[in-house]
Amino acid sequence: MATYKELRGTQIEAVATDPSNPVEGQVWYNTTSNVLKGSTRTATGAWATTTAMSSTRWGGSASSVSPSSSAIMATGAGTANTESWNGSSWTELNNVNEARYGTWGTGTTTSMLAFGGNAGGSPTASGDRNSTELWNGTNWTEVNNMGSVKRYPAGTGADSTASLSFGSFNGSNKIANTETWNGTNWTEVNDLNTAKSSMAGVGATYTAGICVGGNVGNSPNVNGSGETELWNGTNWTEVNDLNTARRDLGGCGTNTLGLVFGGLKPPSTWHGATESWNGTNWTEDGDLNAGREITGQASGTQTAALACGGLNAPGSYLNLVEEFTGAGASVTKTFTDS
Repeated sequence: MATYKELRGTQIEAVATDPSNPVEGQVWYNTTSNVLKGSTRTATGAWATTTAMSSTRWGGSASSVSPSSSAIMATGAGTANTESWNGSSWTELNNVNEARYGTWGTGTTTSMLAFGGNAGGSPTASGDRNSTELWNGTNWTEVNNMGSVKRYPAGTGADSTASLSFGSFNGSNKIANTETWNGTNWTEVNDLNTAKSSMAGVGATYTAGICVGGNVGNSPNVNGSGETELWNGTNWTEVNDLNTARRDLGGCGTNTLGLVFGGLKPPSTWHGATESWNGTNWTEDGDLNAGREITGQASGTQTAALACGGLNAPGSYLNLVEEFTGAGASVTKTFTDS
């Protein structure tokens, strides 16, 4: 529904403001803007640019299971800054205790865990951290460390009392290490099948998640992966690959309804590619408007996600934010005379 020719036999109402909840097929003439509009449903998902963060950020932590209308962003590119999103604007909050990048976050806007990362100015082993900090909606508190230092891990989890961490750099090596958090301590469990870092974690609990993509080469600058591994609470199983191999991608959703987007195909191809997961296969969806590394800075669901900041050139950190609306969503279209 986008041209006048499609209006034959359609009832049109005249209104001063657009309907707040239009139904599919509804058509109206906005007498304020003098524009003819209608409601339809999207065939694929689409990204729209929204309000930028206060700080540029790369390699930070997001409240991964928060809806796209509310989120917490913390750390990244050596910053300690924390910001909250209310669906239209960002507000600066209390900082984390240690500035670092290459962290991962799980949980919600009032119960979030941020772990791992690097506190140095460059990715050296001496700067790698096993730090864990807990967000209660107001402040960050340092809690018990992970079993090993990790830079660019990924994870899943519903809140700060139950989370999963997997993969990462440990010094100059990629590792397959997996740990679970019970609200007090980390416990090592069964490893990934392939050692990697800079992957996406997709999942709303610590007992059912997906490890997607990542860096599986012998240096930080090679071999973006399309590999997908599924966690059942005990073991990892290799399942169907992504359509576009990459590392440093963002992800959100559940182990049966997942979404991943962005990323880097080394040495210098920054992707906007978006793919949705149905529990078995990946399907290509609408691309980000700006291809970039997201690296953990994502929250939401398969049909309503937030991609925050990132990097699209060496040292070029972004505060750009895009919001995703999944396929089948109701959208307003303006009619044309073609």
